[in-house]
Amino acid sequence: MIDSIANVTSFFSHSSNHLDGNLLSRRFFFLRDVQILELLLASVVFVVIRSLRQEKRHGLPVWPVLGMMPSLMAGVRTNTYEWITNVLRRQNGTFRFRGPCFSSLNCVVTADPRNVEYLLKTKFSNFPKGQYFHDTVRDLLGDGIFSADDEIWQRQRKTASIEFHSTKLRKLIRESLFELVHARLLPVLENAVTNSSSIDLQDILLRLTFDNVCMIAFGVDPGCLRPGLPEIPFARAFEDATEATVMRFVTPTCVWKAMRFLDLGTEKKLKISIKGVDEFAENVIRTRKKELSTQTDDIKKQRLDLLTVFMRLKDDHGQSFSDKFLRDICVNFILAGRDTSSVALSWFFWLLDSHPTVQEKILAEICSIIKERQELDSKEPMVFRPEEIKKMNYLHAAISEALRLYPSVPVDHKEVVEDDIFPDGTELKKGTKVIYAMYAMGRMEAIWGKDCREFKPERWLRESRFMSESAYKFTAFNGGPRLCLGKDFAYYQMKFAAASVLYRYHVTVVKDHPVIPKFALTMYMKHGLKVNLLKRDMSEFQKYF
Repeated sequence: MIDSIANVTSFFSHSSNHLDGNLLSRRFFFLRDVQILELLLASVVFVVIRSLRQEKRHGLPVWPVLGMMPSLMAGVRTNTYEWITNVLRRQNGTFRFRGPCFSSLNCVVTADPRNVEYLLKTKFSNFPKGQYFHDTVRDLLGDGIFSADDEIWQRQRKTASIEFHSTKLRKLIRESLFELVHARLLPVLENAVTNSSSIDLQDILLRLTFDNVCMIAFGVDPGCLRPGLPEIPFARAFEDATEATVMRFVTPTCVWKAMRFLDLGTEKKLKISIKGVDEFAENVIRTRKKELSTQTDDIKKQRLDLLTVFMRLKDDHGQSFSDKFLRDICVNFILAGRDTSSVALSWFFWLLDSHPTVQEKILAEICSIIKERQELDSKEPMVFRPEEIKKMNYLHAAISEALRLYPSVPVDHKEVVEDDIFPDGTELKKGTKVIYAMYAMGRMEAIWGKDCREFKPERWLRESRFMSESAYKFTAFNGGPRLCLGKDFAYYQMKFAAASVLYRYHVTVVKDHPVIPKFALTMYMKHGLKVNLLKRDMSEFQKYF
């Protein structure tokens, strides 16, 4: 009995000791887990504070491994160009973007005119488009003038320059634009007035410039602006391709290349859309070759489009250019001529809606020019003459002001060939990518003054005459050796279309229509430009005569 009691006592004593040990063990592990959690939390807090503190020095928080990528992703989801502008303003015009450690997104971003002039003119040869840019846009633009460097670029530039300055091409441009505006654009607008329906003016203008540039580049009329506004597969494919291409610039190279290999997401969309672009271009080239082979030399010389011009030429080895080369040339000129003018006009009409005084001054100028005509037949439709368009200084200033605030190409890209230093002291290592931000430049007080965000055409006028600014301050048409060849054509196209529309219609933006830039190669309005049109009563012009 005593032994049994002793055994029970021993058992409880052992159990008690075992329980105490388990409790101590659990407490130890719990405390250890708490300490690890505290250490992890402290580490996270340290990293966050350290990264955020670097914002003042570098312009954006710099996160371990990810660099500035989180900030970029947040910026892309909102208004990317305003986001870049705010960073540049805080950093006095230049900052160094640090991408993820596994990416090639590191670059220097600048909006300093001194740096821009250095890039585009002073040390032009040290800042080509570069291999990164070429690889990124190759699928869409190939070896065309936008992405090419060195001899390939120089050959295309020289040939295109000769043609753009030829009297025959200028005549073709004027005649084709007259036909498109009076036989297509104005009837489409009149139909909207008759039906009291709102229209997407950006879409209409894109159709106008697309038809116009295809006539000049390919010598064909795609008919985008025909009655009923038909959906043109080539136009849709081209637009989709430009949108998908721009996403590569904010995606690590290894990621978008993997997506391309796996045929996923935007890369799948790009592949499909480029196929549509290629099919159109190949068909046009094949048809043109067949036409030229059966025509006499005199008839061949009558064709003035860029495709035919380049078909007549030979390369350095005396051989005709390949179909791929011809395709690249035409696609590049379509990108340059289609989007830039239409997008600029869209922003111009949007700005006019909120600046009635500017619109009044444009109408007054138009009427004063019309008054100079020896004969004025009120029964005949108003057709502005080339010499009259040239005299429209205030309209020229207003369009330039719209381009200053909303440049058709908001950012551009260069790459450093050899180590260099910007005028502002920024060091540039070989291989560094350089982005100059035209949108941001139009919003810099140091460049345009405290009223830089105001729409003020008067800043371009001296004694009522238009005065251009430095190409390194106003970079909408690039500068230096790459100055836009079609600058004069673009201004003529925009002024002719704008004057023809404003003389006939009140253009009012639909109430509460959202207007923000789209993240693309060119500055589309993300939701288009919905407007209502009201026909002007000719009595409105009595006060100007």
